[in-house]
Amino acid sequence: MFFMDRRDAGRRLAARLEHLEGAEVVVLGLPRGGVPVAAEVAEVLGAPLDVCLVRKLGVPYQPELGMGAIGEGGVRVINDDVVRTARTTPDELAEVEARERGVLERRARRYRGGREPVGLKGRTVVVVDDGVATGSTARAACRIARARGAARIVLAVPVAPHDWNARLGGDADELVCLHAPRIFYAIGEFYADFAQTDDDEVVACLDEAVARRLSTRRTESHHAGPEDREADVRAGATVLRGQLTVPEGATGVVLFAHGSGSSRHSPRNRFVAAGLNRAGLGTLLLDLLTEEEETDRANVFDTGLLARRLADATGWVRGQPEVQGLAVGYFGASTGAAAALWAAAEPGARIAAVVSRGGRPDLAGPRLPAVTAPTLLIVGGHDQMVLDLNRDAQARLRCETRLAVVPGATHLFEEPGALEKVTDLARDWFTDHMAPVPHAAA
Repeated sequence: MFFMDRRDAGRRLAARLEHLEGAEVVVLGLPRGGVPVAAEVAEVLGAPLDVCLVRKLGVPYQPELGMGAIGEGGVRVINDDVVRTARTTPDELAEVEARERGVLERRARRYRGGREPVGLKGRTVVVVDDGVATGSTARAACRIARARGAARIVLAVPVAPHDWNARLGGDADELVCLHAPRIFYAIGEFYADFAQTDDDEVVACLDEAVARRLSTRRTESHHAGPEDREADVRAGATVLRGQLTVPEGATGVVLFAHGSGSSRHSPRNRFVAAGLNRAGLGTLLLDLLTEEEETDRANVFDTGLLARRLADATGWVRGQPEVQGLAVGYFGASTGAAAALWAAAEPGARIAAVVSRGGRPDLAGPRLPAVTAPTLLIVGGHDQMVLDLNRDAQARLRCETRLAVVPGATHLFEEPGALEKVTDLARDWFTDHMAPVPHAAA
């Protein structure tokens, strides 16, 4: 496979990344050659574009051969094998690093023109370069993104050696490459035009991306999407913190019950919630315990307490003007799934559908046969203990139920594409089973 130039490579790479469109994505290009590639990806995904400032540490007598890389935030990756093979001394390495650190700082000022870096916390970050050779620069970029709070990292390149997966290790959650040949000498041999990218082109790419985002925002201001609002949710005598999102024309609203150690800020549940919002469903992400209550581990596993809080939150959300008349569903993760099923089993709960992700429905115990809401149980294929518990729970449920196993996924669904599969399953289950209901229905 050959590419005309970096723009051509970016357009073709973007086609392989369209499954990320609409998600909370930021695209980071590696200066300089990776930025024109990343610009095409960002445009297709409708995502903000920024640079991930990394400088390759080249062997003194062969600068194209990387013996490591440095990046913002003090990140430093050294390829000991290359250093040893090239017989680079510690003083030579330090000299190269000092020189490249100065270049990195100057380019940060030059490229961003005073703009702050795009925030990465809790978002999916797509790191893009024009290719991978030794992998040290790409590894540094992924580590920088992780240190800045990225929830998920996708490393995407047009071309790389056939063993690039092994070279990258676990620094990225997903690896995407269009061409990984066994015979590989240099990245440039796969491009018809591999002319050096200069600083002016990098700045132009970033400025164009900023202008495009501003233009899109102005257009969207006339067609406003769903707005998030922080909310104080009354549950008995306790006030819980929540985030309510209701798209225009919503057909239902889904309350999220988080698992132990998680919160309404959970990147995984926020990822699923965003998928439901795009499908026209409202969501309420809320903490069923206060910060003080969470310090007592007994509260985290008190399914009855959590279920009562969820039921109270359901009453609260049904009273919100933008939610009145909408069907209500529950999405529970881990121990939160037990609370969701427990609350759904209460007389008069009127819950339209329940979805459990990696849930512990066994903790709902004798309440399971009383659940009437159609229930989808989603479990990772490699989460064997939880899979067995869900099979047992499914046998006790008397409502419409389905057990969906995501092949290759573990308990947190961290594998490439696993969380996207969870989102698709949940979206389809809720949209199939939720329809507007009269607010006063019994």
